[in-house]
Amino acid sequence: MSTRLFVSGALSNDAELVLQGEQANYLGRALRSRVGDTVTVFNGDGGEWPASIEHIGKNSVTLRLGAVVESATESPLKIHLVQGISRGERMDFVVQKATELGVSRITPVLTHHGMVKLDQKRADKRRQHWQHVAESACEQSGRTHPPRIDEPVALNSWFGDRDSAGTMEVVLQATATASLVSLSAPTAGLCLLVGPEGGFSEREYEDAEMAGFQAASLGPRILRTETAALAAVTVAQSCWGDF
Repeated sequence: MSTRLFVSGALSNDAELVLQGEQANYLGRALRSRVGDTVTVFNGDGGEWPASIEHIGKNSVTLRLGAVVESATESPLKIHLVQGISRGERMDFVVQKATELGVSRITPVLTHHGMVKLDQKRADKRRQHWQHVAESACEQSGRTHPPRIDEPVALNSWFGDRDSAGTMEVVLQATATASLVSLSAPTAGLCLLVGPEGGFSEREYEDAEMAGFQAASLGPRILRTETAALAAVTVAQSCWGDF
């Protein structure tokens, strides 16, 4: 499989593209690429461009783009993952693997039992970091549309501001009597609400119910937050998506 790189900005057939910084170092030093080698680039707008390396400089690499190739790697099931923010690398792991599994949008939420506290500056930095994680996961997985990563927001605020038009909304709850696989297929998109390490509080479950979410479980075992999120996405893709 050709090396794939996400780049920002417009791309067009037969255009010249100059890479600098981290991507230039990756091609020139880490991969030890040579003039004439081929890579694939995409910018999130759909499609991808085969490209050949025309020049390798000290701090830059110049590519010549070929003709755009349409991709068929995006899931027909639009999954919006609303994830309680977890500590350390767990959130990175969820973003990375959810991207690989085809999630189209991720909203990180601050919750009552959550152990992560973010001011506005840190929240913006984390969002940018998670967006980069998602873009890198697209490079590896063959996707051409990185999922949208929203700004972290308090769960209660998100309940009031969300646009749920036509979307089936499900909150994972270990004590729910219905299983995720028993639910009817969504007619439009699917929104999955997953708690942090300590789970949601009883009040948050009540708020989710009042907001129209239906509770569903993933079986009799208690799963870690990152396991629950990825298991739920996998079940959804298997039942109603493209698995």
